Amino acid sequence: MRRPQKRNMSTTKPLIAVVDDDRSVVKSLARLLRSAGYEVGIFGSAHEFLGSLPTPLPQCLVLDVQTPEMTGIELQTRLQELGHRVPVVFMTAHDTPQTRAAATQDGILGLLFKPFAPAAFLATVGKAVVPSPGPLPRN
Repeated sequence: MRRPQKRNMSTTKPLIAVVDDDRSVVKSLARLLRSAGYEVGIFGSAHEFLGSLPTPLPQCLVLDVQTPEMTGIELQTRLQELGHRVPVVFMTAHDTPQTRAAATQDGILGLLFKPFAPAAFLATVGKAVVPSPGPLPRN
C-alpha cells in the first residue's frame, strides 16, 4: 500500500489516512479524496498503519470496521491508548448494534454504510479538516 511520505509542515493539503483490506475500496476512496484536494495515505491493515504512523498524524482516519487481525474499532481504541486523538470516520457493510455503539464514541465523525454516496463521504471527512489560517488582517 502507498504510505504518505514525511511531510513538510508547510504542506497545505490535509492528510487523510484510509485503512481497509479491500484494495478496490482503498483505491477508489484515495482517488476521490485526491480529487477533493487531500493528501492521502492508504493502508491495507491496522497493523500496517500502526507500524508506519505518519508524521504529523492525519487530520482524519477513515477506518473499515471489519478488518482482519485488528478491527477499525480496535485501531481507534489503540490510538487513544497511545495518546493520539485523531478524528475517525468508520465505514462498514455490516450494520450491527456493536458498530452503531462504537460510532457514538468521542472523536467519531460518522458511520457510513457501504456503498455510500461520494458527497456524503467527503462531507463527513470534511468535518475533520481544520482550515488553515489565512493572512493576518492589516490595520
